Amino acid sequence: MNNRPRQAGWLLAAVLTTQFMVSLDMSVVAIALPDMGRDLGFTPDGLQWVVNAYALAFGGLLMLGGRLADVLGRRRTLLAGLLLFGAASLAGGLVGTPGALIAARAAQGVGAAALAPVALALLTVTYPAGPARSRALGLWGMAGAAGGAFGVLAGGLLTEATGWRSVMLVNVPFVLFALLAAVRSVPADRDGGPRPRLDLAGAVLVTLGTTVLVWALARTETEGWTSPWTVTALAAAALLLAAFAAVESRTRQPLLRLGLLTRRPVLAGNLFTLLLSSGQFAAFFFCSLYMQQVLRFGETAAGLAFLPFCAGVVIGSLIAPRAITRLGTGRLLALGGLLGGAGFAWFAATMHADGSFLTSILGPSLLTSVGVGMSFVPLGTAATTGVVPQEAGMASGLLNTARQIGGSLGLAVLVTVAANASGPHPDRPALAAGYATAFTVSAALLVLAALVALALLPHRPTPASAAPEGPPASDPTAMSATGSQDIP
Repeated sequence: MNNRPRQAGWLLAAVLTTQFMVSLDMSVVAIALPDMGRDLGFTPDGLQWVVNAYALAFGGLLMLGGRLADVLGRRRTLLAGLLLFGAASLAGGLVGTPGALIAARAAQGVGAAALAPVALALLTVTYPAGPARSRALGLWGMAGAAGGAFGVLAGGLLTEATGWRSVMLVNVPFVLFALLAAVRSVPADRDGGPRPRLDLAGAVLVTLGTTVLVWALARTETEGWTSPWTVTALAAAALLLAAFAAVESRTRQPLLRLGLLTRRPVLAGNLFTLLLSSGQFAAFFFCSLYMQQVLRFGETAAGLAFLPFCAGVVIGSLIAPRAITRLGTGRLLALGGLLGGAGFAWFAATMHADGSFLTSILGPSLLTSVGVGMSFVPLGTAATTGVVPQEAGMASGLLNTARQIGGSLGLAVLVTVAANASGPHPDRPALAAGYATAFTVSAALLVLAALVALALLPHRPTPASAAPEGPPASDPTAMSATGSQDIP
């Protein structure tokens, strides 16, 4: 009996559960923050570190996490990341002091920094380029979007029903299932032969550089862009990242081979991700504020209002695998960006103080999310085009880093844009006007992303019958064509 299709199904389940869980954890705590603050006695300044501790650890360690999968092995990295993430989630639900909760959130970020890159790397080395990989990437994108949307909904429901601790503990059953699926499906890491060395100098520099950058961006709302603290932090981040680039150009086995970025598809995929996440993360944030502060939605109602966005992403992700064979990577990515940008512009045009769910949320959410969902397959395809299996974690870490930095940068910039447009003492109409201005800028970012795709990516369609560019036969994590062509 051939067990390869079953093994492929379990592997896909492990990857999708991991992606869903990481996305869930990025949004599930947002609504629970006030309850956390009251119960544990956080100061107003201290409460923001429940979010910042996770963001700093996650954003700062993504490149290292991706490379560890190449150096130590994908199975080891996945299992270690799941165990750490699960233990930190359990601890976070049981803590009794502010410092302990912040430490648990930081540990969650460390685990997530290993999980996010290895999940994508496992897909790219398991499924050969072509229809099989497109379907897998579509499901991967759906899992991430569903996790983010479900996190907002679950955060409100769980906090109201059982208290804030449940938003930390909700990760535990997902971790247990992902561990079971991973043990059953992910091939053992190969120990024989030469193993790449870990670039410690590069790891230290990129971790420090990205951590300082994310930290500086997260603090701009309170410190301002022109404060000495912000200017110094941004300059330090720039120097650290420049030093990282210099080290990588001279290292025989770098953490990030700079030659990857000379490949037009890889460069385009990462630039598109940077711009997409800059607009998308901020839009998600401002849409939530608009519903709660302007339309006066309750926590649960605001969470439910994000379900159309989740549905649209599913629709877009289902369309993409077939559309990519007809349109090609560049045209499909450009179409996704333009649809997303049109949705953001629709938000901006209808975001008024007297708006409603039907007039201001439903239609724009569906249009935006279909465009975003259509982008996941060509994004994953472009960002991993021509990447050898031994560098799959490197490419995945780079893509996830672009996504995290783009989200932090976009949110920091657009918070300032919205605040300036709203004025110093905004009423509901002024708040709506500020949020609409931020959506206008988000729309421009996605149009720019579409132009990047058209300029850097091929426009010719990819025939569905084309021979796939699979991983080398010597790669122990690669399944046979029989086992990888059918996505359960």
